[in-house]
Amino acid sequence: MSETAPADGAGRSYPVAGERVGLRRCTYEDAAEFTAYARRSTAHHRPWLFPPLTEDDYAAYAERLIEDPARAGFLVCERPTGRIAGYINVNNIVHGAFLSGAVGYGAFAHALGRGLMGEGLRLLVAHAFSGGGLGLHRLEANIQPGNTASLGLVRSVGFRLEGYSPDFLYIDGAWRDHERWAITREMTDRARRRRPV
Repeated sequence: MSETAPADGAGRSYPVAGERVGLRRCTYEDAAEFTAYARRSTAHHRPWLFPPLTEDDYAAYAERLIEDPARAGFLVCERPTGRIAGYINVNNIVHGAFLSGAVGYGAFAHALGRGLMGEGLRLLVAHAFSGGGLGLHRLEANIQPGNTASLGLVRSVGFRLEGYSPDFLYIDGAWRDHERWAITREMTDRARRRRPV
């Protein structure tokens, strides 16, 4: 992982970059590209995700992620083209003794099955736990039990199942049950120490 990566073909730089993807903060200027990919991905996203499909809806979405200090919105972009593959948001960021945030994410249809979101989520976890990044201790992901792709993603990155929350979030017209998955800085430190050199 590089903390300062070269710019992509469009001249955008990434605060965090891996071999195939870079993470950068979302901007208002990403509206057209983000919403075009979101519209093409609706069949894949439903009934789990409802990202903004219009530029007006994206503007409100981006404002929350940019202006609210308790949120951080990242785009997972393919290197070197800069094409947006998906997004990862950290919501409900709490500092002090908790140092925690809740992760939400989605891949766009053209990125499915290519491992880009796995790389992106690993980069996000490292960035969230670094002092130069978000400086957090814990990330939690709440996932509906039937969302097998999302469950597989967090498992592959090292999140552990911590519990089950009935009627947890209001999604698509109903209160939905969710599994609670989490990862801590200590878990990533232990995994790094076990990795062969």
